[in-house]
Order: sequence, then C-alpha cells, then structure tokens
Amino acid sequence: MEKSARVLVINPGSTSTKIAVYMNGNVIFLKTIRHSVEELSKFKKITDQYEYRKDIIYKELKNAEIRLDLIKIVMGRGGLVKPIPAGVYRVNEAMKKDLLKSRQNEHASNLGALIADDIAKHLPSAQAYIADPVVVDELEPIARFSGHPLFKRVSIFHALNQRATGRAHAKSINKKYEDLNLIVAHLGGGISVGVHSKGRVIDVNQALDGDGPISPERSGTLPTGSLLQMAFSGEYTYDEMKSMVTGKGGLYAYTGLNDAYEVEKAAMSGDQKSLEVMEAMAYQTAKEIGAFSTVVNGDVDAILITGGMANSKWFTNMIIERVHKIAPVYIYPGEDEMRALAENAAMLLSGEIEAKEYE
Repeated sequence: MEKSARVLVINPGSTSTKIAVYMNGNVIFLKTIRHSVEELSKFKKITDQYEYRKDIIYKELKNAEIRLDLIKIVMGRGGLVKPIPAGVYRVNEAMKKDLLKSRQNEHASNLGALIADDIAKHLPSAQAYIADPVVVDELEPIARFSGHPLFKRVSIFHALNQRATGRAHAKSINKKYEDLNLIVAHLGGGISVGVHSKGRVIDVNQALDGDGPISPERSGTLPTGSLLQMAFSGEYTYDEMKSMVTGKGGLYAYTGLNDAYEVEKAAMSGDQKSLEVMEAMAYQTAKEIGAFSTVVNGDVDAILITGGMANSKWFTNMIIERVHKIAPVYIYPGEDEMRALAENAAMLLSGEIEAKEYE
C-alpha cells in the first residue's frame, strides 16, 4: 500500500461526532463536532440523523482541505450489530440492514458503519469497515451459564479499548497478543473486566446494564432478592428501576456526582461517604479481577488497568494492593477510540490482519 494512503475515522456519539484522518499511523486532522439537543430533537430515531451527520462531516473535511482521493479506508465506530467475534468487518448490506432496523438497540454508534459506507462509495478506491464493536462475543460456553435457563450471560463491554490495550502491552514486551493471558480492566462510566486468553475475550462482565463492579454511573451486580422486591413494590416504574441500575446508580446514587475525579476530590477533602464509596469501587473491581483469574486457572501474564479512572494513581493503587500477587499490574490510562480504530485500519493496510464478513 502506498505511503500516502490515508484512513478516515468516524466515531458518532450521543451529542457529538468525532472525525480524524491518519497517515502512516499519525493523525493529520482531528475534529469533534458538537450537536445541540435542539438539532438532534428533530429526528425521531437515531438512524434518522444519518444524512444530517454525514453532510456535516463532508463540510468539515472540505473546510480542512482533506484529499479525499487519498483515503483508502473509512473506519466507522462499530454499533450494536449482532454478537460477533472480535476483528475488523467489512461494511456490507447485511450489517447495514441490522443497523437500520436497530436490531440490538438504538445507539449513536450505529451510525458509524452507515456513514462510513456512504462516504467510501463516493471515493475512488476506498472501503468501509468497523472494528471491535461493544457486542464482541467470544465467551466460552461455560461462561454463558447464569443460574437459570431463561437467562443467559451475554458479552457487551469496552471491546475496542480493551483489545487495543492488550495489543499495546504485548508490543511493549515484544510478544504477541495472541500468546498471552491478560486480565484487562476498563475503568470508565461503566467498568468492564475481561479475560483475554490467547487473543480472545473468553469471559467478561456485562458492564452495560448492571453486571460487575459498582462504577460512576452503574450500580453493578445488586442483591437479587431486594431488587425483585423493589421492582414489584409498585413504587417504581420500569424506567425508574432501569435508571437505578444504569445512569443514576453507582457513585451518582451515593454522592450525587457521576464524575469519579470530583468524588475523589471530595474524598481527599475529608468527605467520608465519598471516601467509602471510592474504596468500595476499588474493592469490587479488584474482586472481579481476582475472580476472573480463575478462568485461566491462575495462569495470568499481566493485569492491565485502562480507561479514564486509570489516570488516578490513588485509585489504581487501591486495586493494585489487592491483586498484585496474581500477576504484574500495568497502567494504561485513558482511552483513545479514534487511535484504536486507526490502528485496526493500519493492520488491515499492512496485511497483518484480514477483514471478516458480517453475516
């Protein structure tokens, strides 16, 4: 592939669209486009925003004088497609059909593949792809058991950042990601802890709606009996109960704040409740890491801590104190979804990996 080949990355969020252009692994253009509530309220469904967001992207690229003819890959953020193994997927008609129908659920990331495909079709030699969407599912059969046949454990987690972090760590020690057993803990608005065994995430807590540790916005695993009693008490609607689990749970429920940094500041200033809930979050995260070490019989090469909260040395140290005897712990603070998507595109361009077909 010629050195001038460029990659366009598109990452639609609930109130913004991030776009970037990479060349030889380096970003040459980066823009976050903000969308007001008033603008988005005109659209009944998220997928109805497709033309609106696409037109703005074209406008920004034109204003930045980006050479569209040099773009070889348009990489969209993977949306809520059906459960699929990890990897890079070519955007095809089956994928677009599932996204337009919101087969799994509605989410702004569903627009990623749709916009990427439309732009790629209007370029001379570009192809559209997605990589490692949140619905990556490689769970072992035994990991799917919940405790009742009507309920099955599913895999929804921070797949893009977790796998990018795993690859980055492997590269840093001159080994292959596919040769390692890693436990990766993503500490964000939700906390997901995944077991990466030889390149596959074979077990992970479903961080989207209430499985695993307490987090800034999510309650984590709650006592089942108490949850059932409250749900059927008649005092709360379904939406109110759902918001308790995800959105208004976790740190927010205890402190009224969903920003871990602000809660940490309050804890450092002497607020006892903030201190206790931060300690509990670290405790539960460490407990999850410890539990998942048994999935690979304790044969863990490294524990990797990533995500926004990994920037806090105080908080990560509380986790490290409890898990360091399991395996060496490495901190990879923050998450860069744009770079992670671009790295997947670079591996595709170099022939290191091959694109998969969505069916």
